[in-house]
Amino acid sequence: MPKVLYAPASPYSAKVRMAAAHAGIQVDLVKVETGPQPAELISVNPLGKIPCMVLEDGSSLFDSRAITQYLNRLSGNTLFPKGAAKRLDAERLEAWADGICDCLLAHVYERRMRPAEKVHQPWLDLQWTKVVRSLDLLNQSPPRFGKKPTAGHIALRATLGYLDLRFAGQWERGRVKLKRWAARFDEKFPELKAYLPA
Repeated sequence: MPKVLYAPASPYSAKVRMAAAHAGIQVDLVKVETGPQPAELISVNPLGKIPCMVLEDGSSLFDSRAITQYLNRLSGNTLFPKGAAKRLDAERLEAWADGICDCLLAHVYERRMRPAEKVHQPWLDLQWTKVVRSLDLLNQSPPRFGKKPTAGHIALRATLGYLDLRFAGQWERGRVKLKRWAARFDEKFPELKAYLPA
């Protein structure tokens, strides 16, 4: 059985765990703390980042988008539509959600890794501006989903879960449609809610 090294708070880890569950692919979930760069992680991913999927032959996959593509192939296109235009929409949404997470994590790590007097506020403001701009556009026209979610929908739900975890009270105001979208996602796919960032 493939193994997924993950951190519970990571939105990328949440996306991969949700994608595997939706695709019906059983994985052995192994919680890892990235800070200490444990041998268990860096031996399979020299970048020391999660999530990382270790396949049964011992080879590894890292970067959550590479993992969702692999899960999609393994499951016979459960995560991405077969039609080129709809597939592109799903890939675009996944990349967009991941990009928002990149900005959010840059924000979190700037505060976590630097002493308070060295935190660079213009950098934080720039990252937050990108997040706000993206959320506003998504709120104007939340992505539609049908009977099953795509990897793009899953990525966006994981992103909103991360916002709830780390930025509660800072992102929701004026974004009723996006909040409603997340609630509808949870109602429609309740089996995935357990994997949201925590």
